[in-house]
Amino acid sequence: MRRPTLPRPSLVMLPNGFTLGSLFFGIFAIVAASRGEHVRAGWYIVTAAFCDMFDGRIARATNTGSRFGEELDSLVDAISFGVAPALMMYFAELNHTGWDWIFVWLYVACAVMRLARFNIEQAGKSKTFFQGLPSPAAGGTLATYYWFSQTQLYQETMIGDLPWQSILRFLMVALAFLMISNVPYPAWPRFSLRNWYGALGVIVFLAVIVGMFFLPKQFFFPLGVAYVTSGIVIAIVRGLFDMASPFDNGDEDDDLAETGNAPAFAVAGASSKRPDDSHRRRRRHRPRGDRGGPDQGAPEGPTP
Repeated sequence: MRRPTLPRPSLVMLPNGFTLGSLFFGIFAIVAASRGEHVRAGWYIVTAAFCDMFDGRIARATNTGSRFGEELDSLVDAISFGVAPALMMYFAELNHTGWDWIFVWLYVACAVMRLARFNIEQAGKSKTFFQGLPSPAAGGTLATYYWFSQTQLYQETMIGDLPWQSILRFLMVALAFLMISNVPYPAWPRFSLRNWYGALGVIVFLAVIVGMFFLPKQFFFPLGVAYVTSGIVIAIVRGLFDMASPFDNGDEDDDLAETGNAPAFAVAGASSKRPDDSHRRRRRHRPRGDRGGPDQGAPEGPTP
């Protein structure tokens, strides 16, 4: 048997480097928010989301996914998309009164519970749907809300007459409970032009790039709200038509969008033999000539 080809150490560190880059921008967002630079803090969290999106794709492309990468990604997500956006809102508004910090605790608690449940139920499995709102989507939506509240477009919406501080508390509670809910959210499709789902992923990615450069404050929060709403709509439609749960699919779409890394067996070079191979019967060989009697390898009893 040929020995499995192991990736080079430099390639192994490449996806983990993107994961640690997400942690860097998450910490930087907390520092910027503590200094009152809330717009810049929002940019850092968006950048952390881009790093989180690419680390898993790089791991699959270079065949360097591992269990260590999965655990590292979950811990980083808890900070960059749980603690960082919550503290950003704390420094922006929630530090003015005595007990408003409880919204920070609630949001972070739901984010870490969501990640813990993901590690147990969905990590390392093929999926097209997430169970509950992914933490990067929740953190990005919360972080870009401050941007959107300072634009003219916000004043022209239905909630334009309400102060953004009042909506902030409701938004944090809604995102927190959606993360620990059973609402199905579609995973980001693999970039491909061979099918409509992959082509849709390419189109959405290009739209995000265009919006990031031209209308970031008016684009990212509505995009996040659209994604949050899509899961609720999917849940309602599946409930009305009594459709099967989307979490138990057996497809081959290995698009791990939240944990960011491929399963550990992709690196170990594990063979694909079936579980019952160890119970196969050994082939019986007849003895050649008179060499070896019945006690030297010949089966007992008459030769068939």
